[in-house]
This record gives sequence, C-alpha cells and structure tokens, in this order.
Amino acid sequence: MIDFSQVKLIVSDMDGTLLNTKGEVSASFFELFKEFKKHNITFCAASGRQYNSIVAKLNEIKEDIYIIAENGGIAKHKEEVLLSNYLAKDRVLQLIALLRNIEDANIVLCCNNEAYIESKDEYFIKHFQEYYHSFQQVEDLVTIAKTTPVFKIAVYHFKSSEDFIYPKLKDVKETVLVKVSGKNWLDISDHQANKGKALQQVQQLLGVSKKQTMVFGDYLNDIEMMQEAKFSFAMANAHKDIKELANYSTDSNDNNGVTKVIAQVLNAF
Repeated sequence: MIDFSQVKLIVSDMDGTLLNTKGEVSASFFELFKEFKKHNITFCAASGRQYNSIVAKLNEIKEDIYIIAENGGIAKHKEEVLLSNYLAKDRVLQLIALLRNIEDANIVLCCNNEAYIESKDEYFIKHFQEYYHSFQQVEDLVTIAKTTPVFKIAVYHFKSSEDFIYPKLKDVKETVLVKVSGKNWLDISDHQANKGKALQQVQQLLGVSKKQTMVFGDYLNDIEMMQEAKFSFAMANAHKDIKELANYSTDSNDNNGVTKVIAQVLNAF
C-alpha cells in the first residue's frame, strides 16, 4: 500500500487524463472534491487548453482551484494571474512563416482570453472548438502577432503531430520549447513556459513540496510537471514515455483512473 497521508496538492492534466474521451469530467470527481477542503488538499488543473476552456469544464469549482493553462503559459487562482510567459514577437513571426510551409499544419495563436486561427477547414474548426472556447477566425495571423502577445502556438495535424509536424521543427528546438501534446496536437512556447515551471510557482505559493504533490498525466507536455511530484501517475492510455517516467500508474481516463487514486488518498486520512 502507498502512504498518501502526506499529499497536500493534487495536479491533473485534462485531456486524456481527468476528461474521458467524450471530454467529460466524471461526477465522482466533483463529489470527491467536496472532501478536499476538509483535509486541506488543494487541486490544480494543468492543461494545454485555453484558460476559458478549462474553466468551462470545472466551472462549479473554479473559485477553489488553481489553473495552469496553455502548457504553463499562464497560471491563475480565481482572477489573480500568478505567472505569464509569452513568446518573443519576432520568434512568433518566424514560426508562422515556417509552419505555413508544412502541409496540413493548422496554426493557432494562443493569446490572453482569445485564440486566433486563419484555417477555413471545417473539420479542423469543429474539432478545435472543443479546446478553445474563445476564438476569432482571421485572414492573416501575422497581423495579430504584430500587435497581440502570444503565449504559445498550437499546431494541429489530421494524422499525427509527432510524425508530420515535430520532425520539421528540429532547427527551432534550441530557441523555443516544442512539445507533442496529443496525437494531433503540438505546442510551441518559450522555454520557461511549461507545466513544471508553473507547478513550481503554485507549490511555492502554497508552501507544498514535491513529497506532498501528486500529479496525473498522459502525454509529452506533462513531462516537466511529472518531475515535480513524488506521486506521479501515468494513465493507462498514456504515451510510452510518460509511462516510463512516472513513479506510479493508474487506470485509463475512460475508467476514472484519476478519481480511483484520489479516493485512495482521501481514505488515507
């Protein structure tokens, strides 16, 4: 048996982790959350999703949790911004030009409270809206990038971001952080903008150590935050690299892997 009695902070990725394949949070999670406060346990959602999209999934508890959005581009508690990391403007402009030359690369500029796309592909737009609730379709992303700070650039490929987008970005990996965040998604951000750095900030604010932190994840953008927790759990549906990195494993996102472990944590008190 694992001793969970020291856990004070529980951090979970959203897609492929807390959310099932239908994009739903289980009712059992919200029931368990009611017990968190009684034991002084804090919950933090950490996702590549837009902040507004995370809030939409966790609306009934949004005032009681910490949120790391855009893969660490921004972290908030209620309306307080805890940190924000933007890409340099000249870097964004260079990346847009590079990505436009990659076949079937659908580009998203992720900004504060809004995302911007120029793709007119109906399938992509329909899928994209699951992750970005607040967005605008524009004619030219360059125009946006010249005047609007960008947290990250997300790129969607219909078949595989790891196979068709990631290999084309080998020349920029020294200057920006490139993360495959899902089967179809890849994220580009500043090197300081990752879930691990953002989690460190939350831990510092709460006075919580790695030994008191539990993390759940499934994909490569979860690597850094996995390294900030003693109780790091890979989902059964996780990428093989996450399974190798995590200290523990749990059931899949469709079989309530997160809530099964959280229930064990609460039973430890």
